[in-house]
Amino acid sequence: MPAYPKNPTLELKGKLSAVPADTPAGAVASQLLTYFTSGDLEAGARLPPERQLAQMLGTGRSAVREALAALEILGIVHVRPGSGTYLKASASELLPQTLSWGLMLGEQRVQDLLQIRTALEVLAAESAASVIEPENLAALQAHLVQMEAHQGDYRAFVEADMRFHQEMAAISGNETLGSILQSVRALLRIWVDRSISDQKEARDAIAEHREVLSALITRDPAAVRQAMESHMETANERLLSKGGRKL
Repeated sequence: MPAYPKNPTLELKGKLSAVPADTPAGAVASQLLTYFTSGDLEAGARLPPERQLAQMLGTGRSAVREALAALEILGIVHVRPGSGTYLKASASELLPQTLSWGLMLGEQRVQDLLQIRTALEVLAAESAASVIEPENLAALQAHLVQMEAHQGDYRAFVEADMRFHQEMAAISGNETLGSILQSVRALLRIWVDRSISDQKEARDAIAEHREVLSALITRDPAAVRQAMESHMETANERLLSKGGRKL
């Protein structure tokens, strides 16, 4: 497959605009997609490494990582472990996909994704309830403590929140469930970077997670289901209230 000649970083230098250091993944994905559809790249072109892309865009590696993850889910790029990230199609082939992608990031598609996420999160919580061990509860408690410690740093808060949910999916023992949830989360993070933007929302989210954890301590699947459904309902409302960035 074709690759950038000699140095992929030099090939892209001056063709990507810098974004603010704290720019979310959505803006990074938009920058990359604009260049992918410019016609300068052939199908199969290799992208610079994540670290170099972050330097060229002037942003953090986490934003680049999330953007590439979402672009892979949407069929724009392909990540080969140990080899690199490659563009899957030419500009003309990408244009219909970008239209579909734009529709996917519309509010109706986001509501569909939220419905899927809710069902999966509830399933993960119920599954975890029957197998959870004291060390698992301690791990979840540690993530909750991190949420409490970062009520004024919303990006760190959301990361701790996400780790809480990832931990629970891992406890369930269903690896496929965890992988699908990760894909849904990646797409939602592209639409809106975070659902928490003030301390009241942070306090509410902490209380909801505490209810889920309390239910898990009882090992009662029905109680866990109720707590997680309640949390997801308000979490979804918070995310939708933030709106999304159209890419």
